[in-house]
Amino acid sequence: MTEQPRYMTGVQLTGHGGPEVLKLRQDIPVPQPGPGDVLIRVAAAGVNNTDINTRLGWYSKEGNSPEDAAWTGRPLPLPLIQGADVCGRIVAVGEGVDAGRVGERVLVEPCLREANGQELETPWYLGSECDGGFAQYVRVAARHAHRIECPLSDVELASFPCSYSTAENLLSRAQVSEGDRVLITGASGGVGSAAIQIAKDRGAEVIGVAHRSKWSVLESIGADQLLDREADLINALGVNSVDAVIDLVGGPAWPALLEVLRPLGRYAVSGAIAGYAVTLDLKDQTLLGCTVLDDGVFARLVQRIESGAIRPLVARTFPLEQIHEAQSVFQAKQHVGKLVLEIPD
Repeated sequence: MTEQPRYMTGVQLTGHGGPEVLKLRQDIPVPQPGPGDVLIRVAAAGVNNTDINTRLGWYSKEGNSPEDAAWTGRPLPLPLIQGADVCGRIVAVGEGVDAGRVGERVLVEPCLREANGQELETPWYLGSECDGGFAQYVRVAARHAHRIECPLSDVELASFPCSYSTAENLLSRAQVSEGDRVLITGASGGVGSAAIQIAKDRGAEVIGVAHRSKWSVLESIGADQLLDREADLINALGVNSVDAVIDLVGGPAWPALLEVLRPLGRYAVSGAIAGYAVTLDLKDQTLLGCTVLDDGVFARLVQRIESGAIRPLVARTFPLEQIHEAQSVFQAKQHVGKLVLEIPD
């Protein structure tokens, strides 16, 4: 192991509000790996909805309250380094970790079950309950740093962790398998485009809902049928016509999703960009909330990446110091796939 610098460059979230609460600093102390930890030199980190929602205080039940502004409903440890999508290399290890891991290129599992040498009662989210990847170094429990061996670039790999593991979790929980007909809302986003690829790899027929301007890209990654966001799903697909729904949107159009879902069908959700309050028509269907990753999901994702079964979909890259612009582009929702920040040397 080589000696690490004392300070690093990173972006800290200092409060709730607009982009101005994200501060670029060059004097952040480099974290030290404790027992069971690894220290990772971050090469690239993806931008996610959670980063922006946390900054805005969207998760707060009281509205911008520091008491419950994290997705777990707990106070945020401000100032906080966000960033759940991390690709980098291990540069140091803590007590009890094989020193042979130094030098490994890794992807970090964003849903943490261990931190600070302790098993967590409630999983943490990297960059929410603890510092994440919008900095030159990040410390995580060794079990959450997954070795990755493939020819993809660091930027391409950083597009995978959060979105693709969420998609893998949704499809696993919904038991999507060969021959299933699957409807995916928000199909042009990071999770939606990931879900298209993984559902196809599972042998399913995929119907995506997205703006028409993004259809060509979604067709290129495997969508069998595409519907516009304003389409009447019941008229377009018919009642009881799909085996599973992967929903990333929610909102007032939600009841139609259960109408097109067959009896005993499976509905899985991990997003509500159109609104989290919906009207529920009680039926004999399985409804699954899929925020926390199940055990084994991330390891399966790494296997899919290494086998080439899924491919990265990077819309644009930014240097870390342009995080304000990156989040602005993200909120405009004109891209397909992921926006990724490159971390400076």
